[in-house]
Amino acid sequence: MFKTRLLSGILLVIIALITIISGGNILFGTVLVISLIGLSELYKVFKIEKKPLGICGYLFTIGYYVLLYMSSLLSKSNHDWFMMLFLGYLICLMAIMVFAYPTYHADQLMAAYFGLFYVAVMLSYIYQIRIEVGGVFKVWLVFICAWGCDTCAYCVGMLIGKHKMAPVLSPKKSVEGGIGGIVGAALIGVLYALAINKWGGAGVGVAEFAIIGAAGGAISQIGDLAASAIKRNYNIKDYGKLIPGHGGILDRFDSVIITAPLIYFLSNIL
Repeated sequence: MFKTRLLSGILLVIIALITIISGGNILFGTVLVISLIGLSELYKVFKIEKKPLGICGYLFTIGYYVLLYMSSLLSKSNHDWFMMLFLGYLICLMAIMVFAYPTYHADQLMAAYFGLFYVAVMLSYIYQIRIEVGGVFKVWLVFICAWGCDTCAYCVGMLIGKHKMAPVLSPKKSVEGGIGGIVGAALIGVLYALAINKWGGAGVGVAEFAIIGAAGGAISQIGDLAASAIKRNYNIKDYGKLIPGHGGILDRFDSVIITAPLIYFLSNIL
C-alpha cells in the first residue's frame, strides 16, 4: 500500500510540475478536467452524477471555464457575465427539480449548486494565479501550504500530538500537529522565497511569503476536515479510486481546493 501511494504521489508531482511550469492552455485544460472529475465525485455522494442535475452542473462548469478563459475579451464587466452564469445555473437547477418532481430532494439541488463553487470555481484559482505577473512563482504557494502543512502536521502530530483537534471527526489529528503544520508551512514559505529570490530573481518579500504560508496552512486544514466531514456524513471512505493509494481527486485536493483562492487574494493584498 505504501509503495502504491508513494508511486502515485511521485506521478502527481511530475504532472503538477509539467502542467504548472507550462501554464497557459495546458494548465487551463488540466484544471478543467480535474474540476469535472472532482465534481462527478462529489455528485456521486448525492447520487446525481449521471442525472440531469449533475449533467447541468458539468455543463455550467464548462461554461464557467469558457467565461474565465474569455474574460479579457468580454465587452461588459466580468462581474455581470459571471453573475448571469451563476443565476442561470440556479434557475436551471430549480426548473429540473420542478419538472422532475418528486425525483429530487432539496439537498440534492443544493449539492449540485454548491459543487460548482466548491470544486470548479475554487480550483480555477490555480490557473488564475498562474496567469498573473509573477504567477509562475506564486502558484507553488498553493501546494506548499496545502501539502507542506499536511506533511508537517503529520510529523509533529506523530511525535508530540496529545490534544485532539476534532475528536469525533478526525481522532488522529491533534492540536499540536495543526500548529506544527502552520509553522512548517510558514517556514517552507520562507525557504521558498529565499530560493526563488536567489536562483529565480523573483524579488518577493520573505515576510509576505511567511504570512501566506501560515494562513494557507491554517485554512488548508479546514479544507481537509470539511471534506472529511462530508464523507463521514454519508459513510464513505474515499470520494473515488482514480489515484491509487490516495483515493479520488477530492481526497487528494481537498486542502488545495480551499487554499488556492486564499493564496490568490492574499498574494494580491500583500
